[in-house]
Order: sequence, then C-alpha cells, then structure tokens
Amino acid sequence: MTRPTAGIRSGRPTRYALRFVPYLSRPFNDPMPQTVLVIEDELDISQLVKLHLEDIGCQVTQAFDGIVGLAEAQAKPFDLIVLDLKLPGLDGLEVCKRLRAQGRYTPILMLTSKSTELDRVLGLEIGADDYLTKPFSVLELTARAKAIFRRVGLLGAQQEGNGAQVLTVQDLSIDVSRHNVTVRGNPVELTAKEFDLLAWFARHPGRVYSRDQLLDHVWGYQHSGYDHTVNSHINRLRAKIERDPQNPEYILTVWGVGYKFAEPGPRAEV
Repeated sequence: MTRPTAGIRSGRPTRYALRFVPYLSRPFNDPMPQTVLVIEDELDISQLVKLHLEDIGCQVTQAFDGIVGLAEAQAKPFDLIVLDLKLPGLDGLEVCKRLRAQGRYTPILMLTSKSTELDRVLGLEIGADDYLTKPFSVLELTARAKAIFRRVGLLGAQQEGNGAQVLTVQDLSIDVSRHNVTVRGNPVELTAKEFDLLAWFARHPGRVYSRDQLLDHVWGYQHSGYDHTVNSHINRLRAKIERDPQNPEYILTVWGVGYKFAEPGPRAEV
C-alpha cells in the first residue's frame, strides 16, 4: 500500500533502516556504491530520499538536524551531501558555509522549500553544487545525483589523465589536486564552485562558452533561467584574481556570446 508523502512527488512506501558505510575514493563507474549523507529534518522526506538513492545503488547515512549533520560530514568523507536549507540547530546555509571553509571538498545538493530566487542563488553562491525546490520528483532527484557523480568522476579521470596537476597561466597558478590558487605568488581563497569554474576555463584557453554551456559543464547540467549565477561567480573570480576586474586579463567577456579564458601569450583585446 502506498501513500502520498509531503514534500516529494512519489507514491513509494518509506523504509526506516539507517545505514553507514565507510567512504572509499573511486570513479563514478566503480562497482562500489556511492556514499551519501542526507541532512533533512522531515522524516518522510529523508526516508524517501534515502529509498530512491538506494535504488540507484547508493549507501545512505541520515542526520536530522544541522549540528549532527555537520558533525557527520566532518567526521568522514562522503561522495555527496543532500542538505536541507531549513534545519534545526544550524540551518543549511550555515552548514554549507562551514563545510566549504574546510579543505576537503564534497559535492552538496541543497533542498529548499523556499521559492524565492535569493535563497536558491545564495545557496549556490556559498558553495552548493546544485539545488532542488520542494516538492520535487524523485526522478529529478536521482538525475541530479547521477549528474553530480558523473561530473566528479569525469573531473577525477581528467586530472589523472593530465598528469601534471598544476596549471600556470602568466602570473596565475592553479594546483588542481590540492585545490590551491595563487596569483603573483599570493594565495587566493576560492569557493569550491569558483575553483571548478576557474579550472575549467584554464583547461580550455581561448574557447568561448555561453552561460548555459558553463552551467552544463561546471554545475553538471543546465539550470534553466539561472544563467546569472555564472555572471556572479565570474564577477567574484575577477575580483579575486584580476589586477583590474574592470579590465580583466584572464577571464574575458565575448559580447553577445559568453566568456573565454585568455590564451597564452600577449593579451588579446575582446
């Protein structure tokens, strides 16, 4: 017998077994299951998220408030954190902010019942990789999780294939394996998504990308109607790495098209 569940569009019954499996670093196509931490205070939603992530082969740990969830995330690595925005103890934005202040990177899929654009954009800008607004379909949930796993796996494979893990362009140095960036010898503090965006640009100098293409490549798929998220990330990147953000040397605007990363050699005016 099935029953409707608040917050998720699904008729699946819930199950109530908790499980923890230790984290193992691996590519997306590895037969070992992906580990996911679900931080959600609504029991029905947490159980359904767990159920459907298990359906795609994930092994899931649950936490029901922000303080416990943060402690779990800090105690052991996961392949993905599903994080509700509105939590008791610590809210999701604060949990996300504290996790991103640490050196270890874990993808974060944020859940929110709030419909305002500001909340969603703020979550993305402080370091969440993706978001879903309640109510959401379980097919969309699993599709988003798969997209994040696939993107992280491809980035890892690309890093292994590239051999050298330090990208150097003029005075800019990007240590991919350590997630470190220096400009003119000075360290630069970037959020996880700012780093991913910069590393993507640096790996493809001279190639022009539209905002939708950058959302697809860096965020894992297209966020329809939120291409301005790319703008805000690029503005913050320019403020951190450019001598003069109004006249950038690295991330250049191609008017009417999108953005490109400067090619090696003399600066080209765009």
